[in-house]
Amino acid sequence: MEIYKGKKKQYFMEQHSIAHLFSFPVEEFIEVREYKRDEWIIQEGMRPDFLFYVIGGKAKIYITHQNGKVSLINFINANEYIGEMELLNDVYYTKGIQASTKTICFALPIHRYRGQLLEDAKFLRELTKFLSVKASVMAAKYSQSLAFPLENRLADFILQTADEGVYKEKHVAVCDYLGVSYRHLLHVLTQFCEKGYMQKDGRVYHIKDYASLHALADVLGNR
Repeated sequence: MEIYKGKKKQYFMEQHSIAHLFSFPVEEFIEVREYKRDEWIIQEGMRPDFLFYVIGGKAKIYITHQNGKVSLINFINANEYIGEMELLNDVYYTKGIQASTKTICFALPIHRYRGQLLEDAKFLRELTKFLSVKASVMAAKYSQSLAFPLENRLADFILQTADEGVYKEKHVAVCDYLGVSYRHLLHVLTQFCEKGYMQKDGRVYHIKDYASLHALADVLGNR
């Protein structure tokens, strides 16, 4: 993890200002942080010291079940919060948040801003909108598993998780997230390669035809 300083920090503060989200100034103690792919932004079960606002990149949310199984449950994209549930709730089981690409965030120290944030009507109004959209997206995900074939859902998943044209998610995790069998997943991945959408290279896949994947994913209405 890298914390930007000086002119580099100032550039992101100016180009991606979030001052409009608050009724009070947050610039004094805010940090600009960069996480590399696969770095943990928040470790599961450990309450974060910061409220994050993503300005670039993507992250994944994981949860470990009582039987030890780890499941991917959702994605985080630009212009979304990380740690908002911990801000709102004194008792909350923190999920694991891992960067899936290079991810740049604003980080607001909770110990300095929590009181002001929870009393700021402007911020709370924006946060309510965000949580409403987040809940709708989660509900849509589960309905899509029944309404759309794997080809559409897998294309969307690949586009969400690929980093610079490279897709390399573990098949077991993908099967769990999409609710499909290992055999079915491999069959569709093979079809994508035969159609020229992707090219397999060892354990990773290189995207060769973004347009076709987008055409399949766009049917879901997520984009």
